[in-house]
Amino acid sequence: MIMFNVFYYLGHRHLVYFNSFIFYFRQLDRKSLATCWTQTDNIAPPSDDAITLPKLNHEELESFFELLYSGDLTEERMSKHVYSLSLAADKYGISYLQKLCERHMHKSLSSSNALDVLEVADTCSFLMLKEKALNYIVKNMQEIIFSAEYDTFALKNPHLSVQITRASLMDAKRNCAD
Repeated sequence: MIMFNVFYYLGHRHLVYFNSFIFYFRQLDRKSLATCWTQTDNIAPPSDDAITLPKLNHEELESFFELLYSGDLTEERMSKHVYSLSLAADKYGISYLQKLCERHMHKSLSSSNALDVLEVADTCSFLMLKEKALNYIVKNMQEIIFSAEYDTFALKNPHLSVQITRASLMDAKRNCAD
């Protein structure tokens, strides 16, 4: 655990100061933790000791800090940012946040988010969640595979598309044997 102070710009004129914020960032020293920025900020950090939190937009980073600072996040904000929070938790090794996000995705799995859940579960090595999402997709194949989202997903994740195909064929083979 590292204790440090975080400065985060909320706009061109507003600076939020998180005092004595405690959490773990792998492979970073105290000096590099002095300031946090997202790549979407339109202002340059004031010093060379700033770190960048890529792939988190302004609102996602706010939720990330809120969750780490308070230990909780509203259901609405968690649902809105669960994928980016999962990736950040995985990248920085924050196991509490990983488990929280995994549980949230597990209980909210549906046809509308199954592909996103599968992609994040694969990226973050959430093996049980990945298996559940894969089984869910196979069981709801018609609805999910023939959606416009699947075309984009397949181009972005060919390895997962192959896994879906294989799981579907194995499921069909099991059903024929019964």
